[in-house]
Amino acid sequence: MGGSSGKPALVTGAAGGLGLAIARRLAADGCRVGLIDIDGDGAVRAAAELEDAAGFCCDVTAEESVVDTFGRFESAFGGPPDILVNNAGIVRTGDLLEHTVEDFRKVTEVNLVGVFLMSREAGVRMAARGSGAIVNITSLNAVQPKSDLGAYPATKAAVAKLTEQFALALGPRGVRVNAVGPGFVEAGMSVPIYRDPELREALGRAVPAGRIGTAEDVAAAVAFLASDEAGFIHGQHLMVDGGGSFALWKQMPRLPLGEAES
Repeated sequence: MGGSSGKPALVTGAAGGLGLAIARRLAADGCRVGLIDIDGDGAVRAAAELEDAAGFCCDVTAEESVVDTFGRFESAFGGPPDILVNNAGIVRTGDLLEHTVEDFRKVTEVNLVGVFLMSREAGVRMAARGSGAIVNITSLNAVQPKSDLGAYPATKAAVAKLTEQFALALGPRGVRVNAVGPGFVEAGMSVPIYRDPELREALGRAVPAGRIGTAEDVAAAVAFLASDEAGFIHGQHLMVDGGGSFALWKQMPRLPLGEAES
């Protein structure tokens, strides 16, 4: 991907899953990548497989931990990141009516507050330099919520709007901010869902593109938005979902033509 070679990049939730796939893609494009995760040992192991990369332990919900991580990143890479990818996220499943306040708050802290803290710290540094790119990871659930996913859909919808807010704040200062919304993608938290071959096949049929997505599909979109080739793309929410976000009617019973009234 042109325009990313040599740039230092920081990816959250990168010890495995989608975050690691994004880190790998950025590294393949020539970026120097910092991988952070609450699982610090996992982040260090993941970084060891990449060239010119480093892993760090970071709790994205804790301001002190975030500020400290930026300091360690700057020491390791000689300056702040040119690219930030906010991928860290969690989900607590179950009937929304039985969801605990503790679960709701925990998901909100990681998925929303974490994005705010990371973007604020990166944004201040990028704005001082006059350049940079932030890419936030949302979800199909940001636009098509499910009641058994607790706070997850609400937090991802909020991240989409937070993306626009940071775009307004940082755009005049030379920093671009965008979001990528994965759909049915076999990566990270979604991997257990696809172990059932019948469910996997059914979900693949439900997607207009005719298949389940991959982590690499999402990583490619992130890499593009982070690159100079996307220099006039700003404040956007790109769905990488094979068309799933507009496929509701594909699942509904077909209405008899000529019998509907407006």
